Amino acid sequence: MTKYKNIFQSIYTNNAPKPSGPYSQAVDTGSIIYISGQLPITQETKKIPDDVYEQTYQTLKNIQYIVESKNLTMHNIVKTTVFITNIQDLPKINKSYNNFFYIHSLKKTTQNQPNLNLPARSCVEVSKLPNNAKIEIEAIAIYSMQ
Repeated sequence: MTKYKNIFQSIYTNNAPKPSGPYSQAVDTGSIIYISGQLPITQETKKIPDDVYEQTYQTLKNIQYIVESKNLTMHNIVKTTVFITNIQDLPKINKSYNNFFYIHSLKKTTQNQPNLNLPARSCVEVSKLPNNAKIEIEAIAIYSMQ
């Protein structure tokens, strides 16, 4: 009988919303972390903000909680895929996305000079998302290249 070795470890953190189905919040392969699509659910209230700007920000915070559970930061994110229900929301989404990464770039630098190394990104309009969310984001993070 062939024994199979696990090639990844599931990641769960209580700081981000629990998965709504049979999947992991993320999986760690040892060099890459694949983060499942995150919704803008706040862990405290279990609710979704109405505004797409706030939804975007909350979704990124949920991703941040997951990467931080592995002692990484948003600087380890190399790719995101953004699913939105209305392409007209893209300017607000972009503003929130940019502001989130800008704030986190300030935390990383020592001279308060942002190093805005944004991850690669795809954005797809979809007809509907769970819980009537306006946005869902999945991400890929890597461990340091050093």
